[in-house]
Amino acid sequence: MRFKSQMRNVSTFAKFCASLSSLGPIAWCRLTDEDMRFTVLPEKGSQVWSVLKIETVFETYSLQSAAPHNTINLEVPIQSLQRALRSASGATSASIRLTKKNNVPMLSVTIVTTTFSNGDSVVGAGATGTDDEFGDFDFHADTDDVGFGGGLGGLPRERETIITQDVPVKVLAMQTVEGLHEPSTPEPDVHIYLPGLAQVKSISERFTRLATATKTGTTTGAGPRLELSANMHGSFKIALQTDALSISSVWTGLVNPELEPTNYPGGSQELRDHPSTRMRILGGEHGENEEGWARVRIDAKDWNRVLSVGRLGVRVIACFMNETGLVLYVYHQGEEDNGEETCLTYFINSFST
Repeated sequence: MRFKSQMRNVSTFAKFCASLSSLGPIAWCRLTDEDMRFTVLPEKGSQVWSVLKIETVFETYSLQSAAPHNTINLEVPIQSLQRALRSASGATSASIRLTKKNNVPMLSVTIVTTTFSNGDSVVGAGATGTDDEFGDFDFHADTDDVGFGGGLGGLPRERETIITQDVPVKVLAMQTVEGLHEPSTPEPDVHIYLPGLAQVKSISERFTRLATATKTGTTTGAGPRLELSANMHGSFKIALQTDALSISSVWTGLVNPELEPTNYPGGSQELRDHPSTRMRILGGEHGENEEGWARVRIDAKDWNRVLSVGRLGVRVIACFMNETGLVLYVYHQGEEDNGEETCLTYFINSFST
């Protein structure tokens, strides 16, 4: 099997991996001809299923596998990959490929940087290797002089330095991952665009600190729990209720996105019977009725980790299944206006009490 690519939006890829690493150390990565899919399935807390379009991050992309549908499945230490990508910030170019070292599969991130020097010394790092079943490993510790004066008379010279960082991974057999799939959820009772995540995160963390300081209102061994709620009239609320305090913050004037009839077999008739239509009616003309609110109770610390996705500068649609769970669809436009979006889908279960 072979995988190699040239990256064009390294910072986007690094921020994307950083948002995943806040939920767990290991991610399942599925490489296909159309996209890269990263999934984090922690033992406790939110699941995230994400799709990264090839055009969003990569300039060139080459994949070859004997597995069905030309697929490669990897277990990736996502924090290590994020650190390797972060080190490529400001690089002249960067690439990533699947290779082997000492019979251990690696994702090798190769970074090319350009520096200027007045001396004759060469500063660089790299790696060399041979062909193997994961493809040719042709990195070099190579430094080239270009530009001013060819190094004569102490004139500054431009030097190109190549650095390779290796991230150990596991190659997963198809039968190992074929049973993994996104959780099935009912149609949402309420769907709404969330306000700016930085603001939501700031208030959520403040509520969490207040709950922790009171040391009441939680069961033994459990952390603080926030109640999130929204209606179909543009309102979203974060609330905290303990024996010692009751506090909430409400946003109004938000947008409830319109559902597209073509996405439903029954078309417009199916939308008239949709749970969100019923909740809009229950909310009253201006959303004044409590019956029109959908609510979930979630672990505060887990919610704050999810909100770290705000570093991507995103728009988020929250889908509330009343008293059951919350699904967040997180969309991020690439750095170049190429029409391609990254989508991360977070599944968060609600506590019954």
